[in-house]
Amino acid sequence: MGKLKSFLLPILALIILAVSFWYSAGWLQLCAGLALFLFGMQCLEEGLKQLAGGRLEQLLERSTATPFKGFLFGVGGTMVLQSTTLMSLLTIAFISTGLIQLAGGISILLGINLGTSGGMWLLAAAGQNFSLSPIALPLLVFGVLAGFNKTKGKGISRIILGIAFIFLGIDQIKSAFVEFGSHLDVLEQVSRGYLGQLLFLGMGILLTAMLMSSHATLMLILAALAAGQLELWQGMSMAIGGSVGSSLNVAVMGWLGGNRGGQRLATVHVMFNVVTGLTTFLLLTPLMWLVQWIMSGLGVGDNSLLQLAMFQTVFNIIGVLVFWPWQRYLEVWLCRFLPDRAEPSVLIVETQTGQSAVVEQRVLPETRARYLSDAALASVDTASRAVVQELQHLGRLSLEVICHALYQPVEQLSSIRVDEARLDARPNDTECLDAEELYQRHIKGVYSDLLGFMSRLDVTMDEEHQKFWMTCQVVALQLVDAVKDAKHLQKNLGRYLRDEHSFVHNHYLDLRRHVLWVLRQVREIGRLDLPDDVWRSRLDWMEGQAAKFDADFRHRIFSEVRKQQLDNMQASSLMNDLGYASRITQSLRNVMQLGLVGENELLREVRRLGGDDDDFPLIQLR
Repeated sequence: MGKLKSFLLPILALIILAVSFWYSAGWLQLCAGLALFLFGMQCLEEGLKQLAGGRLEQLLERSTATPFKGFLFGVGGTMVLQSTTLMSLLTIAFISTGLIQLAGGISILLGINLGTSGGMWLLAAAGQNFSLSPIALPLLVFGVLAGFNKTKGKGISRIILGIAFIFLGIDQIKSAFVEFGSHLDVLEQVSRGYLGQLLFLGMGILLTAMLMSSHATLMLILAALAAGQLELWQGMSMAIGGSVGSSLNVAVMGWLGGNRGGQRLATVHVMFNVVTGLTTFLLLTPLMWLVQWIMSGLGVGDNSLLQLAMFQTVFNIIGVLVFWPWQRYLEVWLCRFLPDRAEPSVLIVETQTGQSAVVEQRVLPETRARYLSDAALASVDTASRAVVQELQHLGRLSLEVICHALYQPVEQLSSIRVDEARLDARPNDTECLDAEELYQRHIKGVYSDLLGFMSRLDVTMDEEHQKFWMTCQVVALQLVDAVKDAKHLQKNLGRYLRDEHSFVHNHYLDLRRHVLWVLRQVREIGRLDLPDDVWRSRLDWMEGQAAKFDADFRHRIFSEVRKQQLDNMQASSLMNDLGYASRITQSLRNVMQLGLVGENELLREVRRLGGDDDDFPLIQLR
């Protein structure tokens, strides 16, 4: 029933909209103008992103060295892209993936809000009493022709077509208000008091929520002012509502699609516009006098469109002045108000009852991806960083699952010295963790989330990003293969380590010792900050030591079979399990080696699989 409603409601809305077009030609013209304007904005955003490639994201990463640099980037980026929502979501994406910190995001956000004033001045200038259609028509021709260029032509084409459709939409909206204006006469009866101002503020919020664009709302306001259907104070009230509505749209998308960092920045965006909107709303009359005085001094005191643009600029300047001194305090408060989510890390809780250890199995949800938020899909660079962070998470989980498959605690990976007594001890039945269960609970979900996330990135990628993407897929597959080999190794390992009287008991102790050594080497080498050639030499040394163990182990097995100390079944089991140990080593070695593919610095972080010394185990006993 719910699916039927979700299907029928949009169809019903479209039918009602189509019927309304039949009864009102002015309404149809207004909606058509809005459609052209919004489509033009979409084309402009897509074209600029295609043309810039990853340079916009790289510039964003470098622009947060100081708060003032971040502020300037926010202003400039918004004036170029002409989209507060796009710039805000990009910033949320970079914070969500850890590329920039919250303090840098706040300064950029302040610049984004001030940058919207530039678009307002352009719209106000374009809304004067002259037609933009004669300019738009040749732009349509040039835009289509530019699209035939196979290099950067598509991006340039989208930019030119976007400008053309924006111009056509502006003309269409202006014409629509002339014809549609008779239906707005009721607005002239609204009083100028706080209740009237509040009504128009609510209309601005509602329009922006429906159109998902504050620029479209401002264009409607400017067109209505130009047609004489709104008074200046009414337009100012609606402009305040448009700014508040824009922040609410970004907040919804940022809150649903971002992690804690993105949610904090979305909260700042709402606070900026709500606090600034409330301040300007209470001071609307004196601010209107101030704007008229400034514009009269500039010789355009009778131009309501430019006065509205000046008001929007004053609105954002007030917000910047209010919030600028409090950036650091705001960051600290938000980190306390919205702390990072604690991820459950304990799979089994061990409690002491008398002289015996009783193991309580906790029913916990399976581990899922930590860093793959919807906000990270805003661009190739943010998605790439999120994938690398998730591969590091999967790497930590994989090393820990393999360690538990050896019947060893995770502390054996990070301790300065291996606990020899624990390494030589037989598995404790009350503490054994089944590798198959660990795989299903901690590996499979993260791996499936990674594959799903990478398949959802629907943007054009250059050759370097395509190579990076394929490498990340191989890294994930190699980690999962290592865990699967550990699952097979655990079967005989547990059986013969418990049987201390079996002749192969010591062989399996050696296998366990060797695999644990490999895990410790992988963790240690991944944390080394060395030149590539030195780092590769260390990795080759590890591989050489593993190959020597493999050869010596095989030689010993064949020698004992010849001496009839081992029967054929025992030798077969040892050879198979040696193969699993060798494949674990090779898979982890491949992951480390892939961290040196190409010149992508981000990919080098993949080799840090074991986390830091102060990281708590993701899977542990206590």
